[in-house]
Amino acid sequence: MNRRTVLTLVPGVALARGLPASAAEDNTPPRGFTALFNGKDLTNWQGLVEIKHRWTKTPDELAAMQKVANEKYLPHWSAKDGVLHYDGKGQSLQTAKDYKDFELLVDWKIGPKADSGLYLRGCPQVQIWDADDGPRNAVGSGGLFNNQKNPSQPLKRADKPVGQWNTFRLVMKGEKVSIWLNGELVVDDTVLENYWDRTKPVPESGPIELQHHGNPLEWKNIYVKEMK
Repeated sequence: MNRRTVLTLVPGVALARGLPASAAEDNTPPRGFTALFNGKDLTNWQGLVEIKHRWTKTPDELAAMQKVANEKYLPHWSAKDGVLHYDGKGQSLQTAKDYKDFELLVDWKIGPKADSGLYLRGCPQVQIWDADDGPRNAVGSGGLFNNQKNPSQPLKRADKPVGQWNTFRLVMKGEKVSIWLNGELVVDDTVLENYWDRTKPVPESGPIELQHHGNPLEWKNIYVKEMK
């Protein structure tokens, strides 16, 4: 199997083929994966406290910041009918657990002119946006938007029309990430740069973040498999 073959050998899972899962399969993890979203509530998630604060704050200070973030931001995220909804009025959502090397599967849906993304190990960002919203966006979603030295744009445009579900498969290993969007390779083993300190590589571990840019968003089928 070459690098451009997108199948993860997980029997009967549409997500691994870059296709949305049926309603019956939603939020049921493929073999070897853990569901980060259970379809019912915000278990496994917390309000945003940026990873850069972990380098300067004490544990007590971080705990206090987390309490404030949860109280302020979590009310804007809700689970309904197996979908994680964001109302566009709060702040980003991040996993309560940190991850090092991992494979991530996630379905996402946006509206017209919407802008979002995924942070990996607390660092921006795998881009999500309306690919029909102007020349800048026309390259499509999936690129590493904040990269300066390494490639930042996706290899191809693979977005489905706004209002339809899209599927990411991401493999984060060391400093590099590969990304498939709807079954198409859009980032090929590319270094993700440390936005917070460009003199250093990305942190060895950190949270996965669903990024907020002031637009309503929908997510489901969020699965992670940690690599040893």
